[in-house]
Amino acid sequence: MIINHQEKLVKKAIKGNRAAFTKLIKMHEQTLYRVSISILRSDFDSADAVQTTIMNAYENINKLKQPPYFKTWLTRILINECYQMLRNRKQVVPLPATELASSVDKEYGHIEVKEVVAMLPDDLRLVIILFYFEALKVKEIAEILEMPEGTVKTHLHRGRKQLYTFLTKEEVGEDEQKRTL
Repeated sequence: MIINHQEKLVKKAIKGNRAAFTKLIKMHEQTLYRVSISILRSDFDSADAVQTTIMNAYENINKLKQPPYFKTWLTRILINECYQMLRNRKQVVPLPATELASSVDKEYGHIEVKEVVAMLPDDLRLVIILFYFEALKVKEIAEILEMPEGTVKTHLHRGRKQLYTFLTKEEVGEDEQKRTL
């Protein structure tokens, strides 16, 4: 059985090695940011959620039973923290898609994709980000979001469909504008 580098770090972190825990967090910091911004839609709130998640993970790493699932475990803690922040806020004021897209920077690639992903409803957007941008498997997403795999697949299907619709509308609109000029 081959143990990868991350698993070795997790095992060290469980034993109390701070340097190993720090390396693990560095490995996953972009994931933490992308997931939190997709839920909270605010750089400030995302930073708070990530910081709280890191503290909670550090304090509870000894409770992690399966080191290969560290990323799943960490992401689940983050998602719970983000939703707790939303509940505490009691009023969610969504930002326009362009603000979300600009706050995410170059992390998603092309600006058009960022804008379109930001326009998706929260439940679809989160599944799309976890699947395509974080390369998580359907089973892992189901565990993180605590929903059946079939529901994750449905969200992926609906998200893809909406992305396709958004993208083809933009292309048709641009082509029509070119023809009228």
